[in-house]
Amino acid sequence: MAYLFLLSRILFGGFFIYNGYGHLKGIDGMTDYAASKKVPAAKAAVTLSAIMMILGGAGIIFGFMPRLAILLVIVCLIPITFMMHNYWNETDPHKKMMEKIAFNKNMAIIAGAIAFLFIATPWILSI
Repeated sequence: MAYLFLLSRILFGGFFIYNGYGHLKGIDGMTDYAASKKVPAAKAAVTLSAIMMILGGAGIIFGFMPRLAILLVIVCLIPITFMMHNYWNETDPHKKMMEKIAFNKNMAIIAGAIAFLFIATPWILSI
């Protein structure tokens, strides 16, 4: 059971590291997209969200300060979900569907992150 929990942490935390790295690697495109969604200080917001995702993901994987790591990803995802995936403002049916899928995916990830908060610390197989 301990190794399954570790595997879940690697998959869950790895998702955030991968996406945070993607934000930094494609920062110009991500900044343009964020600006198109009227995100203030778009480049700083993209950079900050990337850092939060990477640190949060690493904390989840390694079990290092896990509650803080989880809070980082939750606090990062909430504004992203509501600002970037505001499907209710889309008029194009295809864009509306894509944004609704992304919105619902993020809500499920937020729920999963909240569930991790209920696991007693220190986590097994943590540094």
